[in-house]
Amino acid sequence: MNEADLREALVMHGRSLFERGYVSGSAGNLSVRVPDGMLMTPTNSCLGRLRADRIAKLDFEGNVLSGDRPSKEAPLHLAVYRARPQDTAVVHLHSRHATAVACLADVDPADVLPPLTPYYVMRVGRLPLVPYYPPGDAALAQAVGAAAADAHALVLANHGMVVSAHNLEAAVYVAEELEEAAALFLLTVAHPTRRLAPDQCEELRRRFSG
Repeated sequence: MNEADLREALVMHGRSLFERGYVSGSAGNLSVRVPDGMLMTPTNSCLGRLRADRIAKLDFEGNVLSGDRPSKEAPLHLAVYRARPQDTAVVHLHSRHATAVACLADVDPADVLPPLTPYYVMRVGRLPLVPYYPPGDAALAQAVGAAAADAHALVLANHGMVVSAHNLEAAVYVAEELEEAAALFLLTVAHPTRRLAPDQCEELRRRFSG
C-alpha cells in the first residue's frame, strides 16, 4: 500500500474497532510503519472519528513530520518496530476483557492466558505480561521493546494490550482474537476447563506458522 492507502486503512480499522466496542472515548492507538518512519493516530483522538489527513507522521527518532501531535504512546510503538523489524503495524487497545485480565494478580507473567482454542494458539501464541508503568513513560516503552523481541502480543499490567503483525489487518485480527480469548478465560476461570495440551499447541504452531 502507498501512504495514502495506509492512512485510509488506519481510519477504516479505527472506526471498526470503535463501533464494535474494542475502544471507547479517545483510548487506544494504531500505527503502521512506512519507509521513512511511521503513521500514527493522534493524541486525544477517537478511533471512530479519525481523519486521514490528520494522521501523525513521525520519523524513526520520534520527531513529528506532519499531521497532528501523535499519541503519547509513540515511543512504545517505535520500540516494537525496533524489536520486530518484520512487523509493519502495531495495535494498542484498552479493550474490556484483555484489560480485566491485565488487572488480575495471579496470572502467569510469562504467558498470561491458557490455550483454550486453536485460534488463540495460531494467532496469538505466547502472551507475556509487561510490568506496570504509567502510560507514555519511557520505562514502559523500554519494557515493551524488550518483551516484543520474543512475542508479537503483550499484555500491559493494569493497562491493556499491544500486538504487532506484518500488516495492519493482521494486527487487528490478532487483537480481536486476544480480546476474545480474554473473554473466554474470564467466563471459564471459575470452572474446570479442558485446555489444549502442549503437543496439540506444538502441532498448531508447526502447521500454521507463517
